[in-house]
Parts: sequence; C-alpha cells; structure tokens
Amino acid sequence: MCSVVFLRRPDHDWPLIIGANRDEMMSRPWRPPGRHWPDRPEVVAGLDELAGGSWLGLNDHGVVAGALNRPGSLGPAPGLRSRGELVLEALDHADAADAAAALGELDGRAYRPFNLFVADNRDSFWLRNLDGRQVEVFPVPEGVSMLTARDLNDRNSPRVRLYLPRFEAAPPPDPEAGNWQSWEEILSSREEWPGAGPDSALAIETEVGFGTSSSALIALPSVERTEARPLWCFASGLPHPGAYQAVDGVGPATRAQIVSARGA
Repeated sequence: MCSVVFLRRPDHDWPLIIGANRDEMMSRPWRPPGRHWPDRPEVVAGLDELAGGSWLGLNDHGVVAGALNRPGSLGPAPGLRSRGELVLEALDHADAADAAAALGELDGRAYRPFNLFVADNRDSFWLRNLDGRQVEVFPVPEGVSMLTARDLNDRNSPRVRLYLPRFEAAPPPDPEAGNWQSWEEILSSREEWPGAGPDSALAIETEVGFGTSSSALIALPSVERTEARPLWCFASGLPHPGAYQAVDGVGPATRAQIVSARGA
C-alpha cells in the first residue's frame, strides 16, 4: 500500500503540494526520477525496471500522476497490463482534466485493481478501478486529502485515521523557501495505529522484504507564476528528514535533455 497526501489551495502561489510514499517489495528494481523514455522526452518519472512503467511522474506541462494498488493486489498478474503504464498514459496529456477523462474511458478488466491520481495547478482527480469494473473518476477537494489503497480520505484505513489529522494540523510546506520539514517528518514516521500493525505507519519496513522504497514531495506553481517551475524533492529508500534531494531536470526540457533521452 502506498500513500499520497494532497494540499489543494486554488488561489495560492503554490496551489498544489503532494507528498507520496511508495511501498513495494524491496527486491523490485527501479530507478529514481528522470527522463527514462526516449518516446516521452517531456516526462520525468521514476522507472519500474521490471515492467517499464512508473509509480509517479511529472511532465513539462505541469501534470503530475501516480498509481497505487488496491488492497490485496500487489504485483503483476498474468495476462493483465501493468498499472505503471497508466502513469505514462496520464502524462501524455497537457491537462489533468483531459487526462482524467481519457483514463476514465479505459477498460478496467485489462488491469488489476488500482487507484490513480492525476493533477495540475488547476484541477486534481483520483480514479478507482475495482476488480475490472468501469474506471471511476472523482475530484480531489480543496484542502488536505489522503489516498492509500482504499478510497480518498477513507478512515477505515488505520493509516488515514492516524496521519490525515497530522497533515491537516501541520504547517504547510513552503516551497519558495525550500522548507518541507513538517511533511518530511510525517512522511518519515514509523508510528503505528494501536493494534493495526506496521502497514498503518507511513514509513514501513517488514521482515518479508516489503517496505517504503522511496518518498517524494512535489509542488506546482500557479498559472500566474510564469517564471516558476515545479519543484520535486525525492528520498531514496526508507525516508527520514533531511534525506530529500531536488530532482534535476524538472520543468520544460532543454534540447540537450531531449537528445539525451532519445539516445538512452
């Protein structure tokens, strides 16, 4: 189970801030965010080396997208498409609303159950596929919201019950000043809901090799901030405050970056 937290403030200089922890089998190979796809030089995303897709990415148009498993659906299944492809398909769009509409038309039977989110500095959506039913599209409301393997803000999730109030009460990150401390501390927390086990923590490490393999903080500037670029900070492995480093190359690609990606 992964976790994503959203802070939506439509009239703010930074209308969207996202924090995300990826939980996965630690043996599954991956590469940190970069321009890994020669046919998609405008995409910066983490690369799942096993299936070729991504769990989280951002394009040069300012659209961010990520995929999460639903309960009991970890890993690939024979005959079904990888859910990591959905992130790349979302990032083929220059607008979150267009991406959400297109993904909502997909045949859910082609995938294992998933949650997906797609957002930009104007709109944010989360999508749900339950056991091959029609893919459903929902808006992410203003304010603080949290998405895990269950529905948005579903307090049946011990993780949401424990951590959503903490994000709501925490001082918002200040991307302009490079201050993400409040969210870094929460995303790094290993505190569990009483009796719920390690999966209720935000940063997890288990004896079976499943755990939090990376963490991300992303901020999108408003339309009016034409001089500002999106910001992405990334922590590899089990996160802790101070582990987050800026992702290089975020924002419109230079010609050199495009040539490099195509030659990869």
